[in-house]
Amino acid sequence: MKKNLVVIGYGGMGAGFHVKNALTSDVVNLLGVYDIDPAKQESARAHGLKTYDSLDAVLTDEQVDLVTVAIPNDDHYDTVVRALKAGKHVLCEKPVAMNSDELDRMIRTAKEAGCIFSVHQNRRWDVDYLAMKAIYESGKIGEVFDIESRIHGSRGIPSDWRCQKKHGGGMMLDWGVHLIDQILMIVPKRIENIYCKLDHVTTAEVDDGFQLHLTFEGGCRAMIEVGTCNFIAMPRFYMRGKKGSALIRDWREPAEIVECTHWSESEVLPVQTAAGLTKTMAPRDFVTTECYAWERPHSDVHDYYRNFVDAIDGKAEQFVTHAQMMRVMRVMEAALASGEQNKVIAFDDTL
Repeated sequence: MKKNLVVIGYGGMGAGFHVKNALTSDVVNLLGVYDIDPAKQESARAHGLKTYDSLDAVLTDEQVDLVTVAIPNDDHYDTVVRALKAGKHVLCEKPVAMNSDELDRMIRTAKEAGCIFSVHQNRRWDVDYLAMKAIYESGKIGEVFDIESRIHGSRGIPSDWRCQKKHGGGMMLDWGVHLIDQILMIVPKRIENIYCKLDHVTTAEVDDGFQLHLTFEGGCRAMIEVGTCNFIAMPRFYMRGKKGSALIRDWREPAEIVECTHWSESEVLPVQTAAGLTKTMAPRDFVTTECYAWERPHSDVHDYYRNFVDAIDGKAEQFVTHAQMMRVMRVMEAALASGEQNKVIAFDDTL
């Protein structure tokens, strides 16, 4: 049986993603929307949607089973807590909170209310991420010791509330939350330390990009980079293992794999470079490697709401757990602290 949903916030994600997908969902029925902006309320009505006059009207409507919170970051806490205390299940846009203290109180409120509460980590359905996760788990390129994940753009940070610190702006909270979550889902190991460099190319108030280095137990490293002033974009993913490498140049393209089938060659001919001859950097040939593309995985964004509804009905564990939400938040806090203090931060991954 479908659950009745109200979307709180009729902005980019509220209207362009949640409402759009709810209208074609097989597990939720969109009752209506609420936004504090009269113009957005009018826009919703013009698209044939029911609108609520206030948040109280949403939370006192006994027909409402769950709400999706898609409003500026600094308003998440109050809205989420009010909704949970009203007995509504809550799916909140990322970042779920401004800090781990807020998130801890949200989680405790959800448990006390007996409600399902999660964050919308929709980029767990990105096919580039799913491909890299599958390659890592397949062992095709051997033990992985290094992963690079990048998102590059050239239009600067958005000029709305996302560039204001008081509203939770900055690229760490905007894109970092997704890319960190993806890496933590790929590498099932404890983080030992974190080092981050923050960019302030177009604004001094918040980071408009960053380069984050994670070192995991056993030595595996991950580098996560977000840039908003990159007119030549680097590859989306690059992964190195002891038996090969994997590359995704662009999210629209399949993964390329070079798998090492034989480590040694009977004879390696030196190659001429600008500075002279070298055997070390001589390219491999088809005798010792196999090159192929990794099939793009299937992905359906509706699976997020399907899992959320199953969790409400007690049929499944929620896909994005409280522990995962808290771990991502703590990594972001440590990354920002590292960038501001310009030092490596030892990370306690046992909390």
